[in-house]
Amino acid sequence: MPYFCTLFTHFYMRRHTGKRSRSGSGRSSGRSRGAGAGKGKKWFQGNILVVMLLKLLMVLLLLFLSRILFYAFNLGYFSNLGLTDAARLFFIGLRFDLSALLIINAPFILMNTIPFTFRYNRIYQGFANGYYYLINSFALFTNFGDTIYFRFTLKRLTADIFTYVGVGGDFDKLIPQFLRDFWYIAVVWLLFVALLIFLGTRFAAVSTGVKKKGFDYQYFVINLIFFAVIMVLSVIGIRGGLQLRPIGLVTAGNYTSAKNLPLLLNTPFSIARSLNKETLKTLNHFKKERDLAQVYSPVHKGKLKGFKNLNVVIIIMESLSREHIGSLNRSLDNGRYQGYTPFLDSLIRHSIYFDAFANGKTSIQGIPAVLSAIPSLMNESFIQSTYATGKFTSIAGLLKPKGYTTAFFHGGTNGTMGFDTYSKMVGFDHYYGRSEYNNEKDYDGKWGIRDEEFFQYTAKTINGFKQPFVAAFFSLSSHHPYHVPARYVNIFRTGKLPIQQSVMYADYSLGEFFHTAQHMPWFNNTLFVITADHTSEGYYPYYQSDVGQYAIPLLFFKPGDQLHGKPQITAQQTDVMPTVLNYLGYDKDYLAFGADLMDSTSAEQHFSIHYISGIYGFMKDGYYLESNGIRSTALFNLVADPLQTSNLIGKDKEMKARMENFLNAYLQQYNNRLIENRLSMEE
Repeated sequence: MPYFCTLFTHFYMRRHTGKRSRSGSGRSSGRSRGAGAGKGKKWFQGNILVVMLLKLLMVLLLLFLSRILFYAFNLGYFSNLGLTDAARLFFIGLRFDLSALLIINAPFILMNTIPFTFRYNRIYQGFANGYYYLINSFALFTNFGDTIYFRFTLKRLTADIFTYVGVGGDFDKLIPQFLRDFWYIAVVWLLFVALLIFLGTRFAAVSTGVKKKGFDYQYFVINLIFFAVIMVLSVIGIRGGLQLRPIGLVTAGNYTSAKNLPLLLNTPFSIARSLNKETLKTLNHFKKERDLAQVYSPVHKGKLKGFKNLNVVIIIMESLSREHIGSLNRSLDNGRYQGYTPFLDSLIRHSIYFDAFANGKTSIQGIPAVLSAIPSLMNESFIQSTYATGKFTSIAGLLKPKGYTTAFFHGGTNGTMGFDTYSKMVGFDHYYGRSEYNNEKDYDGKWGIRDEEFFQYTAKTINGFKQPFVAAFFSLSSHHPYHVPARYVNIFRTGKLPIQQSVMYADYSLGEFFHTAQHMPWFNNTLFVITADHTSEGYYPYYQSDVGQYAIPLLFFKPGDQLHGKPQITAQQTDVMPTVLNYLGYDKDYLAFGADLMDSTSAEQHFSIHYISGIYGFMKDGYYLESNGIRSTALFNLVADPLQTSNLIGKDKEMKARMENFLNAYLQQYNNRLIENRLSMEE
């Protein structure tokens, strides 16, 4: 590498001065010496960009070595990995190392690439190199600190650590204790820092060929080109490539299971990617865990009755507000409301149906709520948050050990909202998207494969699965710009909202799916669940209200079973997983932030919660409470006041206190379990 760099320097100097640069002991004059070419034997003296590259590669190597040591010090936790698999993760991890390297060294890169000659100034270079040694020493510190702290959290540190330190925590006690117990980690870190400084000072930039007086236009233009190229390459490296979305913490799920994510990631990357993202705060409303669990616990006990090996198909319809379903809105338009879902209307009559509410307003919030029973009670979705690197699962992950085939279907472009990554992380063995469909003639030109064709593709693909299986399907056609194939434009009615014609198309596609599936051998042995990812724009007053704007359908259909009726209870998306598992007779304990809707003994646990713009919306026992987590701002009786016009916050103090008590318990379980990585019953 030094030989290559010397050739590069010679070429560079000849290009600018028409002369070869002179190297070797005793050959460099004072004019050719730049900042950094001070005392001590140098391994390489030359072009500033080459020196910068060598120093960055050196840090990349140290980050790579620190990952190997992370593995070595936590070998017991990663005992499931063979050496080959571990080595594969080491090298894949270079992608995250490179991104972290470029993020934290961005000022150093900028200082060395700006196309002006003052960058060779000794004081300027001293400042640039000082930043380089400081920031990379800190990056290595976080990596080595996490080597031990990981044992307590089972995940890489993220920016929420600063919140923890800021509110006190126990760091004043933990750090001295860690240093006493794990002094050897501090020694290893100091050795790495010493190596960083020793190697870094072996390379020096020299300013040979730069004019001492006047402005060198040729030098400026050529170096401006270098500057532009390096900036572009740096941005690509920070993003982790040219893919649709920059890599994040959840991207690691593409390559390994949740258990092994800490080995793939590095701590500087985890912290950098979670900075400026609001983190949850540890709550202590209930001092004793026993008292907390008596009010609310997300732990569900396994059933003692025999397990039923039924197939499960969960269909999540894009933007399917309850408002669009005619049979659920008989009173609208003076009883003349038809709705836009004739097939769903017919299926509801043969199903058990619940008036449910979405836990969020976006697809990326809805999918983990339905499939993992985890709502997104923060400003970002759960699967985009820092907590998605923790240990959590889904209905697929829980049923897979029972011999279930698991698959996620979404006709969108692979990588959309990270659903392919999420599905793999939580136990779906197969992901079927636009790429797997592999027929662009059915592409809608915006989002992906049209619902009609992709529903049929799903039915036929499922037909090849070994039973039992659990399959999740997420539709897309009822999404803006609400495209309807030309052949149906004059068949499906338009409505008061632009989405409603596309809802009719999506409903028709759903009906065709059932028409195809009912002739397949697995149909009668399958429990079907149909709900929505979130709502669309509302038209009628109730569906524009704070409560109604979250109203979605939720139904369970089993051919030949007596699942009928419409229980008058509050339901939410996170109820899907526990309801299905309990219906199957799942015999192991599991964690879900929802309830079994078919269990009449759990009436106290039926509620719905969402979070938006810093406010929690909480529905229970016919009331709706709005709170910022510290102070409640509104309380409505939804039976007497469905449009939420009469605020009872100062009038019904007993109900306010009851709801606040339950909400506090729920949020304490939610926040603390996410922070402490306790989202799974597995050890």
